[in-house]
Amino acid sequence: MKGIHSFPVRVYYEDTDAGGIVYYANYLKFAERARTEALRLTGIDQSELLRDRKIAFVVRRCECEFFKPAMLDDLLTIETRLTDISKVSMSMRQTIRRGDETLVTLEVKLAVVGEGLKLAKLPETVRKAMLKMF
Repeated sequence: MKGIHSFPVRVYYEDTDAGGIVYYANYLKFAERARTEALRLTGIDQSELLRDRKIAFVVRRCECEFFKPAMLDDLLTIETRLTDISKVSMSMRQTIRRGDETLVTLEVKLAVVGEGLKLAKLPETVRKAMLKMF
């Protein structure tokens, strides 16, 4: 469906604490993987951007709200939506679900940085690719 990218993740033993519950910081890893795959589907190669244009995406802000825990062996879906895009950043809302249950929501703002980690302009080709997918 246009506007939403869905990415499946299985919860492995390494993702959990001693009680078989997903350790909270691992939701950030799941969300990062989903964002990376969403970008990849638009044709954006982050390695290429870094190598050829000397720019990268960095997390500027991330707000998480935890509702229910994920458990060992759960199959999760991370839904990613673009909520805003500007000349130097983009914002996404990510929802981590187990079936129909919402477990975690994340509001993530990504900034574009160049050499010296200074704010840089988002290439128009990247902007257009994002708007086409989302």
